[in-house]
Amino acid sequence: MSAPLVLTLSCTDRPGITARVTSFLFERGGNILEAQQFNDRAADAFFMRVEFEPGSASADSLRVDFAEVAGAFGMDWKLVSRDRPRRVLIMVSKFDHCLADLLYRWRIGELAMEPVAIVSNHPRDAIGHTYLGDIPFHYVPITRDTKSEQEAQVRGVAEQTGAELVVLARYMQILSDEQAAHFAGRCINIHHSFLPGFKGAKPYHQAYERGVKMIGASAHYVTSDLDEGPIIHQAAEPISHADTPEELVRKGREIENRVLAEAVRLHLEERVLLNGRRTVVFRS
Repeated sequence: MSAPLVLTLSCTDRPGITARVTSFLFERGGNILEAQQFNDRAADAFFMRVEFEPGSASADSLRVDFAEVAGAFGMDWKLVSRDRPRRVLIMVSKFDHCLADLLYRWRIGELAMEPVAIVSNHPRDAIGHTYLGDIPFHYVPITRDTKSEQEAQVRGVAEQTGAELVVLARYMQILSDEQAAHFAGRCINIHHSFLPGFKGAKPYHQAYERGVKMIGASAHYVTSDLDEGPIIHQAAEPISHADTPEELVRKGREIENRVLAEAVRLHLEERVLLNGRRTVVFRS
């Protein structure tokens, strides 16, 4: 039996979209395993994700046939294999907890990805705690004067490796507008949820000084607006007056790990559709 396929689509909302999509799959012997849809009334937009067994039809033939349906409804759509691991480039600076967590989840089969490269603006020994195995490591240092050249090198690594997703796993550099545009819709960042209140160094220490009662993390797509891209996943948990700055940092690491991993999983499984500055997330 062929591997399940995932069809995602968005278009202007109108009657008959769901019926047309499901009848199309039925007519070609498809067996729907999961189907979710969302009607954004405010934007007059429709979003849908369908996971199905294709039967005897090939993915290529389905793409050719569905193009006519998509054209009639003005759809932005994609049809991909659910089981094919996506090629992922991970970028990191000195904090390697998110990197280590992603690699662990990949090794135990939790994330359907193939890490094709790790890029850092620091030497390999800066993340010596993390076992990389055979994953190629690229040390690409950056200064204010070499930023454009460094970003060109990163784009080159992404192109050479065929990376389909770039993950900023606590990569502590601001991407230029050009770089953000180049990776639009396929670059995920993670950061603490204190922004924009506590910027710069030691945000958890700043939060401690202000007596915050909640900490969290946000994972989002990268745009030219720093840390303001469409949000994919967030989490938070309460803290108390008894928590020290070091305990906030520890708890923050745990939240960042699980928020980034969930955002990456959702993206890899084609569960995230862009809706302007927002996202539609079809959770499993």
